[in-house]
Amino acid sequence: MDKFSRQILNLGIIFVVGVVLLVLWADWSTPRSSPPVQPKPPAQEGLSSWRTSFSEADLDLLARVVRAEAQGEPYDGQIAVAAVILNRVRHPEFPNTIPGVVYEPLAFTVVSNGQVNKPADASAIQAAHAALNGLDPTGGALFFYNPAKTRSGWVRSRHVVKTIGKHVFAS
Repeated sequence: MDKFSRQILNLGIIFVVGVVLLVLWADWSTPRSSPPVQPKPPAQEGLSSWRTSFSEADLDLLARVVRAEAQGEPYDGQIAVAAVILNRVRHPEFPNTIPGVVYEPLAFTVVSNGQVNKPADASAIQAAHAALNGLDPTGGALFFYNPAKTRSGWVRSRHVVKTIGKHVFAS
Protein backbone atom coordinates (compact mmCIF):
# COMPACT_ATOMS: atom_id res chain seq x y z
CA MET A 1 0.00 0.00 0.00
CA ASP A 2 1.54 3.31 -1.03
CA LYS A 3 1.77 6.40 1.19
CA PHE A 4 -1.23 8.16 -0.44
CA SER A 5 -3.49 5.13 0.02
CA ARG A 6 -2.50 4.87 3.69
CA GLN A 7 -3.33 8.55 4.21
CA ILE A 8 -6.75 8.11 2.57
CA LEU A 9 -7.37 5.02 4.73
CA ASN A 10 -6.37 6.96 7.87
CA LEU A 11 -8.72 9.82 6.96
CA GLY A 12 -11.52 7.33 6.43
CA ILE A 13 -10.89 5.80 9.85
CA ILE A 14 -10.87 9.26 11.46
CA PHE A 15 -14.16 10.10 9.72
CA VAL A 16 -15.81 6.86 10.90
CA VAL A 17 -14.59 7.43 14.48
CA GLY A 18 -15.92 11.00 14.32
CA VAL A 19 -19.34 9.82 13.16
CA VAL A 20 -19.47 7.16 15.89
CA LEU A 21 -18.51 9.75 18.51
CA LEU A 22 -21.15 12.12 17.19
CA VAL A 23 -23.82 9.41 17.48
CA LEU A 24 -22.64 8.52 20.99
CA TRP A 25 -22.58 12.19 21.97
CA ALA A 26 -26.15 12.64 20.77
CA ASP A 27 -27.20 9.76 23.03
CA TRP A 28 -25.15 10.95 26.02
CA SER A 29 -26.25 14.56 25.69
CA THR A 30 -29.90 13.62 26.05
CA PRO A 31 -31.02 14.94 29.44
CA ARG A 32 -31.26 12.28 32.09
CA SER A 33 -33.44 12.31 35.15
CA SER A 34 -30.54 12.28 37.62
CA PRO A 35 -30.73 15.03 40.21
CA PRO A 36 -28.62 18.13 39.61
CA VAL A 37 -25.33 18.50 41.42
CA GLN A 38 -25.56 21.35 43.85
CA PRO A 39 -22.15 22.97 44.09
CA LYS A 40 -20.68 23.36 47.53
CA PRO A 41 -20.06 26.89 48.78
CA PRO A 42 -16.66 28.18 47.71
CA ALA A 43 -13.92 26.97 50.01
CA GLN A 44 -11.72 29.99 49.40
CA GLU A 45 -12.52 33.68 49.39
CA GLY A 46 -12.78 35.04 45.87
CA LEU A 47 -14.27 31.96 44.28
CA SER A 48 -17.59 32.55 42.62
CA SER A 49 -20.15 29.80 42.94
CA TRP A 50 -21.16 28.06 39.71
CA ARG A 51 -24.57 29.40 38.75
CA THR A 52 -25.71 26.48 36.60
CA SER A 53 -26.54 23.08 37.96
CA PHE A 54 -25.01 20.01 36.47
CA SER A 55 -26.14 16.43 36.74
CA GLU A 56 -24.20 13.68 38.50
CA ALA A 57 -23.46 12.33 35.01
CA ASP A 58 -21.87 15.68 34.04
CA LEU A 59 -19.73 15.68 37.18
CA ASP A 60 -18.69 12.07 36.57
CA LEU A 61 -17.74 12.78 32.95
CA LEU A 62 -15.78 15.89 33.91
CA ALA A 63 -13.90 13.97 36.61
CA ARG A 64 -13.17 11.06 34.24
CA VAL A 65 -11.66 13.46 31.69
CA VAL A 66 -9.56 15.06 34.44
CA ARG A 67 -8.28 11.63 35.53
CA ALA A 68 -7.52 10.60 31.96
CA GLU A 69 -5.87 13.87 30.89
CA ALA A 70 -4.12 14.93 34.09
CA GLN A 71 -3.41 11.84 36.19
CA GLY A 72 -0.03 12.35 37.83
CA GLU A 73 -0.18 16.11 37.33
CA PRO A 74 -0.24 18.60 40.24
CA TYR A 75 -3.67 19.19 41.76
CA ASP A 76 -3.77 22.72 40.24
CA GLY A 77 -3.16 21.12 36.85
CA GLN A 78 -6.10 18.78 37.38
CA ILE A 79 -8.36 21.70 38.29
CA ALA A 80 -7.03 23.56 35.24
CA VAL A 81 -8.06 20.72 32.89
CA ALA A 82 -11.60 20.79 34.32
CA ALA A 83 -11.65 24.60 34.09
CA VAL A 84 -10.72 24.50 30.39
CA ILE A 85 -13.72 22.24 29.71
CA LEU A 86 -16.01 24.58 31.65
CA ASN A 87 -14.51 27.62 29.89
CA ARG A 88 -15.43 25.97 26.60
CA VAL A 89 -18.99 25.28 27.83
CA ARG A 90 -19.38 29.04 28.43
CA HIS A 91 -17.66 30.08 25.16
CA PRO A 92 -19.88 30.64 22.08
CA GLU A 93 -17.55 28.74 19.72
CA PHE A 94 -17.97 25.45 21.61
CA PRO A 95 -20.90 23.24 22.58
CA ASN A 96 -22.74 24.47 25.69
CA THR A 97 -22.72 21.23 27.69
CA ILE A 98 -19.96 19.19 29.30
CA PRO A 99 -20.72 16.10 27.14
CA GLY A 100 -20.90 18.34 24.07
CA VAL A 101 -17.42 19.73 24.75
CA VAL A 102 -15.88 16.39 25.76
CA TYR A 103 -17.33 14.39 22.86
CA GLU A 104 -16.79 17.04 20.22
CA PRO A 105 -15.04 15.09 17.45
CA LEU A 106 -11.25 15.09 17.75
CA ALA A 107 -11.28 17.44 20.77
CA PHE A 108 -9.75 15.07 23.34
CA THR A 109 -7.44 12.14 22.67
CA VAL A 110 -8.71 10.40 25.81
CA VAL A 111 -12.10 10.00 24.12
CA SER A 112 -10.69 8.36 21.01
CA ASN A 113 -8.34 6.07 22.97
CA GLY A 114 -11.03 5.08 25.51
CA GLN A 115 -9.24 6.39 28.61
CA VAL A 116 -12.27 8.57 29.40
CA ASN A 117 -14.24 5.40 30.14
CA LYS A 118 -12.14 4.52 33.18
CA PRO A 119 -13.50 5.62 36.58
CA ALA A 120 -12.32 8.87 38.13
CA ASP A 121 -10.16 8.82 41.24
CA ALA A 122 -10.76 10.93 44.35
CA SER A 123 -8.34 13.66 43.28
CA ALA A 124 -10.03 14.06 39.88
CA ILE A 125 -13.47 14.25 41.50
CA GLN A 126 -12.24 16.89 43.94
CA ALA A 127 -10.64 18.86 41.09
CA ALA A 128 -13.87 18.72 39.07
CA HIS A 129 -15.81 20.02 42.10
CA ALA A 130 -13.29 22.85 42.56
CA ALA A 131 -13.67 23.91 38.92
CA LEU A 132 -17.47 23.70 39.13
CA ASN A 133 -17.25 25.99 42.15
CA GLY A 134 -15.40 28.58 40.05
CA LEU A 135 -11.72 27.88 40.57
CA ASP A 136 -9.76 28.44 37.35
CA PRO A 137 -5.98 28.47 37.69
CA THR A 138 -5.69 29.13 33.94
CA GLY A 139 -7.41 32.51 33.95
CA GLY A 140 -9.85 31.50 31.21
CA ALA A 141 -7.81 29.23 28.91
CA LEU A 142 -9.69 27.30 26.22
CA PHE A 143 -6.97 24.83 25.25
CA PHE A 144 -4.29 22.71 26.87
CA TYR A 145 -1.63 20.37 25.57
CA ASN A 146 1.45 18.47 26.61
CA PRO A 147 4.32 19.77 24.43
CA ALA A 148 6.13 16.43 24.74
CA LYS A 149 3.14 14.61 23.21
CA THR A 150 1.45 16.92 20.71
CA ARG A 151 2.64 17.59 17.20
CA SER A 152 -0.16 20.01 16.34
CA GLY A 153 1.28 23.25 15.05
CA TRP A 154 -2.16 24.83 15.37
CA VAL A 155 -2.48 24.33 19.14
CA ARG A 156 1.16 25.30 19.64
CA SER A 157 0.43 28.60 17.86
CA ARG A 158 -2.19 29.60 20.48
CA HIS A 159 -1.33 32.32 23.01
CA VAL A 160 0.18 30.59 26.07
CA VAL A 161 -1.51 31.65 29.29
CA LYS A 162 0.19 29.40 31.81
CA THR A 163 2.15 26.19 32.26
CA ILE A 164 1.18 23.85 35.08
CA GLY A 165 3.07 20.59 35.42
CA LYS A 166 3.54 19.10 31.96
CA HIS A 167 0.56 20.95 30.41
CA VAL A 168 0.55 24.25 28.58
CA PHE A 169 -2.73 26.21 28.86
CA ALA A 170 -3.58 28.56 26.02
CA SER A 171 -6.29 30.83 24.67
